Amino acid sequence: MPQTAWNLTPSESPFSLENDAAYRRWRDTKLAGYPARAAELVVAVDDPRRLTAPERAELLRVCRKTNMVVYASRLGALADKEIPRALGAQFGLTRLDSNMLADDDGITSLEVVGEKSGRGYIPYSNRRLLWHTDGYYNAPVSRIRAFVLHCVRAAAAGGENSLLDHEVAYILLRDRDAAHVRALMTADAMTIPPNTEEGIETRAAVSGPVFSVDPEGGRLHMRYTARTRSIVWKPDAATQAAVRALEAVLDGDSPYVFRHRLESGQGLLCNNVLHNRTAFTDDVDRGVTRLIYRARCYDRVVGTY
Repeated sequence: MPQTAWNLTPSESPFSLENDAAYRRWRDTKLAGYPARAAELVVAVDDPRRLTAPERAELLRVCRKTNMVVYASRLGALADKEIPRALGAQFGLTRLDSNMLADDDGITSLEVVGEKSGRGYIPYSNRRLLWHTDGYYNAPVSRIRAFVLHCVRAAAAGGENSLLDHEVAYILLRDRDAAHVRALMTADAMTIPPNTEEGIETRAAVSGPVFSVDPEGGRLHMRYTARTRSIVWKPDAATQAAVRALEAVLDGDSPYVFRHRLESGQGLLCNNVLHNRTAFTDDVDRGVTRLIYRARCYDRVVGTY
C-alpha cells in the first residue's frame, strides 16, 4: 500500500544536496538518542503473529528511529511461514516480492541448497554474504522497501549479521564529502548486468542510483552491493571515489554498525537496511541446520514516516 508522504518539495527535502539547513536539522534529530548497542534493538514479544498493542508500539518505536528492530519471541524453532507474513502485515507489509528463487507462497526459505548455491546464489550457501541491500538488482517498479527475516533454526556456529541503517550510512558519507552522495545519486551509478541461466536471460540489466528519494513517501532509498562480480560501476572518477568512500564507511569500526545473530524464534523487521552475514557451519549429524524465512516487500514499514 502506498504510504503517507512527507509532503516536502524537493528543495525542502533533507536529501536535497542544495538544502544543507534541512539536512542538518534532520541529521541532528536522526542521531539524537540513537541506540549504542545491538541489545537496544531487541524487543521481547510473545507471538509475532498476534502482537499486543504495547508490543507493536515498542517495535515501531525502535524501527522508527533506526529503520530496524529485532523481535525475540517465545515460538522457538516453530517452522511456520505465517510468522513473517503475519508479522509484516501488522506493519503494512503486504506486497511481497515473489522473486524467481522464492517459494511458491512468496516467502523464501534460506538454507543451504546445493543446486542453488552451485549456480552462484550465495544466500543458499554457508559462505559469507557481503554488505548489501535486498533487491539491489530489481527494477525501480519493484524496489524492495522492507523485509522480514525470521529464524527457525540458527547454525551450529556462525551466521552473524552486521546491520547498518542506510540513512546513517548516507549521513556518514555526506558528512565526509557531499560530492560522494551526488555521484551515487546519478541515474547510472550502478549497473547490474543481465542474469542468464543456460544461455537464457532471466533478468534484464538494471541501472540506477545507489541513493534516491523514494517517490512513495519521499524517504531515502538505497540499493547497493559490495560484490565485485556481476556489478558495473560508472567509470568516472567521482563515482569511483564515492564507492571507495562508501566501502571505507562499511569496513570501518563505526559505532552505528550493530552485530547480532538471530536465534530460534527471533526475527528482523526493517526498512531494507544494509546488512551482511558471516559464514556459518551446520551440524547435519545433530540436525542443527540454519533455516531463515525471508519476506521481501514493496511496502515500507507503516508508521516510520
